[in-house]
Amino acid sequence: MYALSLQRPFIAQHYLVGGDWGPENQPHSHHYRIEVTLEGKTIDQHGYLVDLEHLQTLLDDLLSSYRDRLLNDLPEFNGLNPSVEHFARILCAHVADRLRAPNIERVSVRLWEDTFAWASFSQSIHE
Repeated sequence: MYALSLQRPFIAQHYLVGGDWGPENQPHSHHYRIEVTLEGKTIDQHGYLVDLEHLQTLLDDLLSSYRDRLLNDLPEFNGLNPSVEHFARILCAHVADRLRAPNIERVSVRLWEDTFAWASFSQSIHE
């Protein structure tokens, strides 16, 4: 199985709901770092799993929707605690929906909310 990963940093804000988490219940910023990993069994005639520029553009466009935004105000977080786990799943689903590469079988997102804590979510493309 081939794998290709790309990382990007971005800053977004959120506040946690549904519990007493002290300062985390107030709006605050995180210096997130996303790592998207694509997996597939075959590469194309150029030796690529996917065109890296296509993945860069897709990821940059996606992150522009979240960069410097308050996650709690976005419709995809309606009724959800904007945890790093939920955010990783949401980002993974967006990448999987927008990816145009028939040989990709799995998309994974690892999302760091700081230098030591991360969550990840993976999904198969052809389920």
